[in-house]
Amino acid sequence: MKIRFLLIGTSLSLIPQTINAQCVATQDCATLGYTETSCSGGSGVKCPFGNKWACFKSDSEIKDQLCTELGFTQACTGTNQTSGVGKVCNGKYSECTCANGYEWKDGSCNKITDGAVGDLFYCNGKVVAVKAPKMSFYVAMNDLEKNDLSSANASCQRYSFCNNLEGDLPTKKQLQSIYNNKSVVNSLLSTSGGTKLTEGSYWSSSYPGGGNNYSVNMSSGGASTSYSYNIKLYVRPVISSY
Repeated sequence: MKIRFLLIGTSLSLIPQTINAQCVATQDCATLGYTETSCSGGSGVKCPFGNKWACFKSDSEIKDQLCTELGFTQACTGTNQTSGVGKVCNGKYSECTCANGYEWKDGSCNKITDGAVGDLFYCNGKVVAVKAPKMSFYVAMNDLEKNDLSSANASCQRYSFCNNLEGDLPTKKQLQSIYNNKSVVNSLLSTSGGTKLTEGSYWSSSYPGGGNNYSVNMSSGGASTSYSYNIKLYVRPVISSY
């Protein structure tokens, strides 16, 4: 019997002395994610070891975060911002439209100096010509003096859109393109400080041979060579290259 007890005691003494180790849960609220002092409307869980809270986000906060992550960050109410472009997400836009003379760039509306921006052509921040989206040339803001063909051609070539950028008497094809897009062109002219096209015949620079140059009627879009070159018709310069 004494031998048996001795053997048992010996075997127990060989067991590693780690059986007394214990797993203790942390009681640090911040480590556990409880970081708020309170939650709006009590929507959250209180730390069991202190007075901190883990708060739940509201539907509006979740939506706002998602919209921000998708790039919808602009309220479009800043300086020279007029409205938003395209879709809106939780009241925010991805970019803004800007007041006349400004363009959207790098997250804000910046003043335009010269050149073509979309359907508007600027000079020193002022719109000097417009076009419809399908057109590749710009139309002057106003008619020039009604004139004969020779004077019409000369006055268009002297017309300065911006600095050294001079105009042209439009071709028959260009005048018919203006007619086909007349409602859009007239709308842009009106909103940009210009005057609408006159419902009459305009001289073109196109010469079919054996007669007078073409004119195009803005009431019908029809082209004609029936007018003598010394008859005074309407004149509107265009920017063909820029």
